[in-house]
Amino acid sequence: MKTLIIIQARMGSSRLPGKVLMPLGDSVVLDYVVSRCKEVQHIDSVIVATSVLPQDDAIEIWCKENQVSCFRGSEDDVLARYYECAKPHQPDYVIRVTADCPFVDYELADQIIKAMKAEPSDIVIVEGDLPRGLVVEMVSFSALEYIYHHGKEPRHREHVTYYAYEFPDEFKRTYVQAPKVIQQPQLRITLDTEEDYQLCAAIANYFKGNKLISSQKVVQFLLEHPHIAKINAHIQQKPVV
Repeated sequence: MKTLIIIQARMGSSRLPGKVLMPLGDSVVLDYVVSRCKEVQHIDSVIVATSVLPQDDAIEIWCKENQVSCFRGSEDDVLARYYECAKPHQPDYVIRVTADCPFVDYELADQIIKAMKAEPSDIVIVEGDLPRGLVVEMVSFSALEYIYHHGKEPRHREHVTYYAYEFPDEFKRTYVQAPKVIQQPQLRITLDTEEDYQLCAAIANYFKGNKLISSQKVVQFLLEHPHIAKINAHIQQKPVV
């Protein structure tokens, strides 16, 4: 079962420009994401997919300096970027990760892959209300190709797997139950605003030097330090349009 992890990353951000290369702990945000993705078992490649815009040259340079595969494609048509990144590798499955999730749950990703192996399908659905920023998405390459050809609306092109959630009857699904300990939807462990960055920096500083801290321990830390969890509790996620 050939599986790729593709991390979408770009320097452009309306609320926090350059966020993926901002300092975090002893490194930068993208290093956290890549390092955690490399911990996922039974993966063939981890690839950073960025845009062809000059501002994203910095991401390609970082990838070269750190021996990380990098693909460049459309900025706005993220679905095309993903598909064109994956196609030459002809994988069986693709795992989607966004570079603004420095504490992405690689242990849950292992569970997702195990479930897909046991019950092959088009897409894995994780059940349970989780903090934003922990979960990965896994789709078959055939499903990604189908979405690429059928998802025509701007929301489908910007949000890679959105079509599969909008038209669930067109896809076979495998279900995974998230661990109860991380079912804390009030928490926000992603990076989209300055407040998000303050929270992620507080986590990284507390677990200094440990980019691979378990997501479960990150959640536990925030529950035990509510004053930190409150830093970005008021942030609203931008709606899909």
